[in-house]
Amino acid sequence: MMPSSSERPYSARARARRILALIRKEVRQIFRDPSSILIAFVLPLILLFLFGYGVSLDTTRTRIGVAIERSTPSARGLLAAFQASPYFEVDVATDRRELEQPLTSGQLRGIIVIPASFDADLWKRSATPAVQVIVDGSDPNTAALVQGYAQGVVGVWTRARAVEAGRVRSPSGSEERFWFNPELSSRFFLVPGSIAIVMALVGTLLTSLVVAREWERGTMEAMMATPVTAIELLLGKIIPYFVLGLASMSLCALVAVWLFDVPFRGSVLALYVISAAFLLPALGQGLLISAATKNQFLASQLALLSAFLPTFLLSGFLFEISSMPRVIQWITNLVPGRWLIPSLQTVFVAGDIWPLFLRDVGAMSLFGVVFLALAVRTTRKRVA
Repeated sequence: MMPSSSERPYSARARARRILALIRKEVRQIFRDPSSILIAFVLPLILLFLFGYGVSLDTTRTRIGVAIERSTPSARGLLAAFQASPYFEVDVATDRRELEQPLTSGQLRGIIVIPASFDADLWKRSATPAVQVIVDGSDPNTAALVQGYAQGVVGVWTRARAVEAGRVRSPSGSEERFWFNPELSSRFFLVPGSIAIVMALVGTLLTSLVVAREWERGTMEAMMATPVTAIELLLGKIIPYFVLGLASMSLCALVAVWLFDVPFRGSVLALYVISAAFLLPALGQGLLISAATKNQFLASQLALLSAFLPTFLLSGFLFEISSMPRVIQWITNLVPGRWLIPSLQTVFVAGDIWPLFLRDVGAMSLFGVVFLALAVRTTRKRVA
Protein backbone atom coordinates (compact mmCIF):
# COMPACT_ATOMS: atom_id res chain seq x y z
CA MET A 1 0.00 0.00 0.00
CA MET A 2 1.36 3.40 -0.96
CA PRO A 3 1.84 5.94 1.88
CA SER A 4 -0.49 8.93 2.04
CA SER A 5 0.68 12.32 0.80
CA SER A 6 1.06 13.55 4.40
CA GLU A 7 3.40 10.63 5.17
CA ARG A 8 5.68 11.03 2.18
CA PRO A 9 9.14 12.21 3.20
CA TYR A 10 9.16 15.15 0.80
CA SER A 11 5.56 16.32 1.21
CA ALA A 12 4.88 19.88 2.32
CA ARG A 13 3.75 18.73 5.75
CA ALA A 14 6.86 16.62 6.27
CA ARG A 15 9.09 19.48 5.15
CA ALA A 16 7.38 21.86 7.56
CA ARG A 17 7.81 19.41 10.45
CA ARG A 18 11.51 18.97 9.70
CA ILE A 19 12.09 22.72 9.41
CA LEU A 20 10.26 23.36 12.69
CA ALA A 21 12.35 20.69 14.39
CA LEU A 22 15.54 22.30 13.08
CA ILE A 23 14.34 25.73 14.24
CA ARG A 24 13.65 24.40 17.75
CA LYS A 25 17.09 22.80 17.82
CA GLU A 26 18.75 26.03 16.70
CA VAL A 27 16.83 28.14 19.23
CA ARG A 28 17.93 25.88 22.06
CA GLN A 29 21.49 26.08 20.79
CA ILE A 30 21.32 29.88 20.71
CA PHE A 31 20.22 30.10 24.34
CA ARG A 32 22.83 27.56 25.40
CA ASP A 33 25.62 29.50 23.67
CA PRO A 34 26.40 32.78 25.51
CA SER A 35 28.45 34.05 22.56
CA SER A 36 25.32 34.31 20.39
CA ILE A 37 23.56 36.50 22.95
CA LEU A 38 26.67 38.63 23.38
CA ILE A 39 27.04 39.15 19.62
CA ALA A 40 23.32 39.85 19.14
CA PHE A 41 22.68 42.24 22.03
CA VAL A 42 25.83 43.29 23.91
CA LEU A 43 28.11 43.99 20.91
CA PRO A 44 25.47 46.17 19.16
CA LEU A 45 25.04 48.32 22.27
CA ILE A 46 28.81 48.76 22.60
CA LEU A 47 29.12 49.82 18.95
CA LEU A 48 26.11 52.11 19.23
CA PHE A 49 27.55 53.86 22.28
CA LEU A 50 30.92 54.25 20.54
CA PHE A 51 29.36 55.82 17.45
CA GLY A 52 26.84 57.86 19.45
CA TYR A 53 29.24 59.32 21.98
CA GLY A 54 32.75 58.67 20.68
CA VAL A 55 32.39 59.63 17.00
CA SER A 56 31.31 63.12 16.02
CA LEU A 57 31.77 65.15 12.86
CA ASP A 58 30.65 68.36 14.54
CA THR A 59 33.22 71.08 15.16
CA THR A 60 31.88 72.17 18.53
CA ARG A 61 34.36 73.85 20.87
CA THR A 62 37.27 73.85 18.45
CA ARG A 63 40.25 75.62 19.96
CA ILE A 64 41.51 78.60 17.95
CA GLY A 65 43.67 81.65 18.59
CA VAL A 66 42.67 85.27 17.98
CA ALA A 67 45.45 87.83 17.49
CA ILE A 68 44.40 91.49 17.97
CA GLU A 69 47.09 93.74 16.52
CA ARG A 70 45.40 96.90 17.84
CA SER A 71 43.01 96.82 20.79
CA THR A 72 40.10 98.98 19.66
CA PRO A 73 36.42 98.75 20.68
CA SER A 74 35.53 97.22 17.31
CA ALA A 75 38.31 94.64 17.49
CA ARG A 76 37.30 93.71 21.03
CA GLY A 77 33.69 93.41 19.88
CA LEU A 78 34.67 90.93 17.17
CA LEU A 79 36.75 89.03 19.71
CA ALA A 80 33.71 88.83 21.97
CA ALA A 81 31.70 87.41 19.05
CA PHE A 82 34.25 84.62 18.64
CA GLN A 83 34.26 83.96 22.37
CA ALA A 84 30.45 83.77 22.41
CA SER A 85 30.35 81.32 19.51
CA PRO A 86 29.43 77.75 20.54
CA TYR A 87 31.91 76.43 17.97
CA PHE A 88 35.14 77.89 19.36
CA GLU A 89 37.35 78.02 22.42
CA VAL A 90 39.49 81.12 22.05
CA ASP A 91 43.07 81.88 23.08
CA VAL A 92 43.85 85.61 22.83
CA ALA A 93 47.19 87.18 21.83
CA THR A 94 48.43 90.55 20.62
CA ASP A 95 50.79 89.11 17.99
CA ARG A 96 50.20 86.31 15.51
CA ARG A 97 53.67 84.91 16.16
CA GLU A 98 52.65 84.03 19.71
CA LEU A 99 50.08 81.60 18.29
CA GLU A 100 52.16 79.98 15.56
CA GLN A 101 53.86 77.45 17.84
CA PRO A 102 50.55 76.18 19.37
CA LEU A 103 49.16 75.87 15.83
CA THR A 104 52.20 73.89 14.69
CA SER A 105 52.01 71.56 17.70
CA GLY A 106 48.30 70.90 17.17
CA GLN A 107 47.06 72.73 20.27
CA LEU A 108 45.18 75.17 18.02
CA ARG A 109 43.21 74.38 14.87
CA GLY A 110 43.34 77.92 13.48
CA ILE A 111 44.36 81.54 13.99
CA ILE A 112 42.18 84.60 13.41
CA VAL A 113 44.20 87.78 12.84
CA ILE A 114 42.38 91.09 13.40
CA PRO A 115 44.76 93.57 11.77
CA ALA A 116 45.58 97.08 12.91
CA SER A 117 43.64 98.46 9.91
CA PHE A 118 40.43 96.72 11.01
CA ASP A 119 38.65 99.87 12.20
CA ALA A 120 39.55 101.82 9.10
CA ASP A 121 38.24 99.08 6.82
CA LEU A 122 35.11 98.62 8.92
CA TRP A 123 33.81 102.16 8.38
CA LYS A 124 34.52 102.32 4.68
CA ARG A 125 31.23 101.78 2.89
CA SER A 126 32.93 100.22 -0.13
CA ALA A 127 35.25 97.87 1.73
CA THR A 128 34.84 94.72 3.77
CA PRO A 129 36.97 94.59 6.92
CA ALA A 130 40.01 92.40 6.33
CA VAL A 131 40.36 89.52 8.79
CA GLN A 132 42.95 86.82 8.16
CA VAL A 133 42.00 83.20 8.84
CA ILE A 134 44.90 80.74 9.17
CA VAL A 135 43.94 77.08 9.57
CA ASP A 136 45.77 73.80 10.12
CA GLY A 137 45.59 72.08 6.74
CA SER A 138 46.74 68.68 8.05
CA ASP A 139 43.05 67.89 8.64
CA PRO A 140 41.27 69.27 5.55
CA ASN A 141 37.73 68.65 6.82
CA THR A 142 38.27 70.43 10.13
CA ALA A 143 40.20 73.20 8.38
CA ALA A 144 37.34 73.86 5.96
CA LEU A 145 34.79 73.88 8.78
CA VAL A 146 36.88 76.22 10.94
CA GLN A 147 37.34 78.58 8.00
CA GLY A 148 33.64 78.54 7.20
CA TYR A 149 32.52 79.10 10.79
CA ALA A 150 35.07 81.88 11.27
CA GLN A 151 33.91 83.69 8.15
CA GLY A 152 30.35 83.25 9.35
CA VAL A 153 31.12 84.86 12.72
CA VAL A 154 32.81 87.81 11.00
CA GLY A 155 29.94 88.22 8.53
CA VAL A 156 27.21 88.14 11.18
CA TRP A 157 29.07 90.58 13.42
CA THR A 158 29.79 92.97 10.52
CA ARG A 159 26.15 93.06 9.41
CA ALA A 160 24.98 93.61 12.99
CA ARG A 161 27.32 96.60 13.34
CA ALA A 162 26.09 98.00 10.03
CA VAL A 163 22.49 97.78 11.22
CA GLU A 164 23.37 99.52 14.50
CA ALA A 165 25.10 102.31 12.60
CA GLY A 166 22.03 102.76 10.37
CA ARG A 167 23.91 102.11 7.18
CA VAL A 168 21.56 99.26 6.21
CA ARG A 169 18.03 98.51 7.31
CA SER A 170 18.54 94.80 7.82
CA PRO A 171 21.33 92.27 7.44
CA SER A 172 21.93 91.41 3.81
CA GLY A 173 22.31 87.91 2.45
CA SER A 174 20.08 84.93 1.84
CA GLU A 175 18.02 83.22 4.51
CA GLU A 176 19.23 79.70 5.27
CA ARG A 177 16.98 76.83 6.27
CA PHE A 178 18.07 73.25 6.87
CA TRP A 179 15.41 70.60 6.41
CA PHE A 180 15.23 67.45 8.54
CA ASN A 181 18.30 68.36 10.64
CA PRO A 182 18.13 72.06 11.60
CA GLU A 183 20.97 71.76 14.12
CA LEU A 184 23.23 70.04 11.57
CA SER A 185 23.99 67.42 14.22
CA SER A 186 26.13 64.59 12.88
CA ARG A 187 24.55 62.27 15.44
CA PHE A 188 21.31 62.29 13.45
CA PHE A 189 22.93 60.36 10.60
CA LEU A 190 25.79 58.64 12.44
CA VAL A 191 23.54 56.73 14.85
CA PRO A 192 21.15 55.36 12.16
CA GLY A 193 24.19 54.55 10.04
CA SER A 194 25.76 52.71 12.98
CA ILE A 195 22.62 50.55 13.21
CA ALA A 196 23.38 49.45 9.65
CA ILE A 197 26.95 48.61 10.67
CA VAL A 198 25.61 46.62 13.61
CA MET A 199 23.17 44.68 11.42
CA ALA A 200 25.90 43.84 8.91
CA LEU A 201 28.24 42.64 11.64
CA VAL A 202 25.66 40.75 13.69
CA GLY A 203 23.87 39.13 10.75
CA THR A 204 26.97 37.93 8.95
CA LEU A 205 29.11 37.09 11.99
CA LEU A 206 26.42 35.08 13.76
CA THR A 207 25.51 32.94 10.79
CA SER A 208 29.12 32.54 9.67
CA LEU A 209 29.73 30.56 12.84
CA VAL A 210 26.65 28.33 12.53
CA VAL A 211 27.55 25.65 9.99
CA ALA A 212 31.26 25.93 10.77
CA ARG A 213 30.50 25.16 14.43
CA GLU A 214 28.47 22.09 13.37
CA TRP A 215 31.45 20.75 11.41
CA GLU A 216 33.91 21.43 14.23
CA ARG A 217 31.72 19.71 16.83
CA GLY A 218 31.09 16.73 14.58
CA THR A 219 27.31 17.09 14.60
CA MET A 220 27.10 17.82 10.88
CA GLU A 221 27.72 14.14 10.10
CA ALA A 222 24.60 13.25 12.10
CA MET A 223 22.62 15.86 10.18
CA MET A 224 23.78 14.33 6.92
CA ALA A 225 22.29 10.98 7.93
CA THR A 226 18.79 12.46 8.26
CA PRO A 227 16.29 13.02 5.40
CA VAL A 228 16.91 16.79 5.54
CA THR A 229 17.70 18.63 2.33
CA ALA A 230 20.23 21.44 2.11
CA ILE A 231 17.43 24.01 1.72
CA GLU A 232 15.63 22.73 4.82
CA LEU A 233 18.87 22.69 6.77
CA LEU A 234 19.66 26.30 5.90
CA LEU A 235 16.09 27.47 6.52
CA GLY A 236 16.16 25.86 9.94
CA LYS A 237 19.28 27.83 10.73
CA ILE A 238 18.50 31.14 9.05
CA ILE A 239 14.99 31.73 10.48
CA PRO A 240 16.04 31.91 14.17
CA TYR A 241 18.92 34.25 13.33
CA PHE A 242 16.62 36.34 11.14
CA VAL A 243 14.35 36.90 14.15
CA LEU A 244 17.39 37.49 16.35
CA GLY A 245 18.69 40.11 13.91
CA LEU A 246 15.36 41.95 13.92
CA ALA A 247 15.36 41.89 17.72
CA SER A 248 18.87 43.34 17.77
CA MET A 249 17.83 46.06 15.32
CA SER A 250 14.77 46.88 17.44
CA LEU A 251 16.93 47.29 20.54
CA CYS A 252 19.31 49.61 18.67
CA ALA A 253 16.42 51.68 17.29
CA LEU A 254 14.93 52.15 20.77
CA VAL A 255 18.31 53.21 22.16
CA ALA A 256 18.81 55.63 19.26
CA VAL A 257 15.46 57.34 19.85
CA TRP A 258 15.26 57.30 23.63
CA LEU A 259 18.90 57.75 24.61
CA PHE A 260 20.48 59.65 21.71
CA ASP A 261 17.37 61.73 20.88
CA VAL A 262 17.52 60.80 17.20
CA PRO A 263 14.16 61.67 15.60
CA PHE A 264 12.08 58.87 14.15
CA ARG A 265 9.83 60.43 11.51
CA GLY A 266 9.05 57.33 9.47
CA SER A 267 6.87 54.31 10.18
CA VAL A 268 7.68 51.12 12.05
CA LEU A 269 6.53 49.17 8.99
CA ALA A 270 9.10 50.87 6.76
CA LEU A 271 11.84 50.27 9.33
CA TYR A 272 11.14 46.53 9.50
CA VAL A 273 10.73 46.14 5.75
CA ILE A 274 14.10 47.79 5.15
CA SER A 275 15.80 45.80 7.91
CA ALA A 276 14.30 42.49 6.81
CA ALA A 277 15.45 43.08 3.23
CA PHE A 278 19.01 43.71 4.42
CA LEU A 279 19.12 40.70 6.74
CA LEU A 280 18.58 38.39 3.75
CA PRO A 281 21.97 39.11 2.12
CA ALA A 282 23.68 39.46 5.53
CA LEU A 283 22.51 36.05 6.74
CA GLY A 284 23.01 34.46 3.30
CA GLN A 285 26.56 35.75 3.15
CA GLY A 286 27.28 34.37 6.61
CA LEU A 287 25.89 30.96 5.74
CA LEU A 288 27.89 30.91 2.51
CA ILE A 289 31.10 31.71 4.41
CA SER A 290 30.47 29.07 7.08
CA ALA A 291 29.55 26.38 4.55
CA ALA A 292 32.66 27.09 2.49
CA THR A 293 35.21 27.33 5.32
CA LYS A 294 33.91 24.83 7.96
CA ASN A 295 36.15 26.60 10.50
CA GLN A 296 34.83 29.11 13.04
CA PHE A 297 37.97 31.21 13.26
CA LEU A 298 38.39 31.52 9.50
CA ALA A 299 34.66 32.13 9.07
CA SER A 300 34.65 34.96 11.61
CA GLN A 301 37.65 36.64 9.96
CA LEU A 302 36.07 36.42 6.52
CA ALA A 303 32.82 37.82 7.92
CA LEU A 304 34.64 40.86 9.29
CA LEU A 305 36.57 41.41 6.06
CA SER A 306 33.68 40.86 3.65
CA ALA A 307 30.79 42.42 5.60
CA PHE A 308 31.93 44.82 8.31
CA LEU A 309 34.74 46.65 6.51
CA PRO A 310 32.94 47.18 3.16
CA THR A 311 29.82 48.40 4.99
CA PHE A 312 31.91 50.73 7.10
CA LEU A 313 34.05 52.15 4.28
CA LEU A 314 32.05 51.82 1.05
CA SER A 315 28.43 52.36 2.07
CA GLY A 316 28.41 56.14 2.45
CA PHE A 317 28.32 55.86 6.24
CA LEU A 318 31.33 58.12 6.83
CA PHE A 319 32.63 58.90 3.35
CA GLU A 320 30.51 60.46 0.61
CA ILE A 321 30.22 58.04 -2.30
CA SER A 322 30.00 60.83 -4.88
CA SER A 323 33.46 62.02 -3.75
CA MET A 324 35.07 58.63 -4.42
CA PRO A 325 36.80 57.72 -7.70
CA ARG A 326 34.45 56.49 -10.39
CA VAL A 327 35.71 52.90 -10.19
CA ILE A 328 35.15 52.79 -6.42
CA GLN A 329 31.64 54.20 -6.91
CA TRP A 330 30.83 51.26 -9.17
CA ILE A 331 32.22 48.84 -6.59
CA THR A 332 30.01 50.31 -3.87
CA ASN A 333 26.97 49.06 -5.79
CA LEU A 334 28.07 45.53 -4.86
CA VAL A 335 27.97 46.29 -1.13
CA PRO A 336 24.51 45.55 0.36
CA GLY A 337 25.06 48.14 3.11
CA ARG A 338 25.33 50.84 0.43
CA TRP A 339 21.59 50.28 -0.23
CA LEU A 340 20.64 50.05 3.45
CA ILE A 341 22.15 53.20 4.93
CA PRO A 342 20.33 55.82 2.78
CA SER A 343 16.95 54.22 3.52
CA LEU A 344 17.72 53.76 7.20
CA GLN A 345 18.83 57.36 7.62
CA THR A 346 15.80 58.56 5.67
CA VAL A 347 13.25 56.64 7.73
CA PHE A 348 14.72 58.13 10.90
CA VAL A 349 15.38 61.74 9.91
CA ALA A 350 13.06 62.47 6.96
CA GLY A 351 10.18 59.98 7.08
CA ASP A 352 8.64 57.47 4.68
CA ILE A 353 9.86 57.97 1.11
CA TRP A 354 8.71 54.71 -0.46
CA PRO A 355 10.18 55.20 -3.97
CA LEU A 356 13.63 55.31 -2.35
CA PHE A 357 12.78 52.42 -0.03
CA LEU A 358 11.46 50.17 -2.79
CA ARG A 359 14.55 50.71 -4.94
CA ASP A 360 16.89 49.85 -2.07
CA VAL A 361 14.76 46.94 -0.84
CA GLY A 362 14.76 45.49 -4.37
CA ALA A 363 18.55 45.70 -4.60
CA MET A 364 19.06 44.13 -1.16
CA SER A 365 16.57 41.36 -1.92
CA LEU A 366 18.47 40.54 -5.11
CA PHE A 367 21.70 40.24 -3.12
CA GLY A 368 19.88 38.01 -0.64
CA VAL A 369 18.64 35.64 -3.34
CA VAL A 370 22.15 35.34 -4.81
CA PHE A 371 23.85 34.68 -1.46
CA LEU A 372 21.22 32.17 -0.32
CA ALA A 373 21.39 30.31 -3.64
CA LEU A 374 25.17 30.09 -3.37
CA ALA A 375 24.88 28.92 0.25
CA VAL A 376 22.46 26.15 -0.75
CA ARG A 377 24.77 25.04 -3.56
CA THR A 378 27.82 25.07 -1.29
CA THR A 379 26.13 23.08 1.50
CA ARG A 380 26.60 19.48 0.36
CA LYS A 381 24.80 16.53 1.87
CA ARG A 382 27.96 14.54 2.16
CA VAL A 383 30.93 14.37 4.47
CA ALA A 384 33.82 16.26 2.86
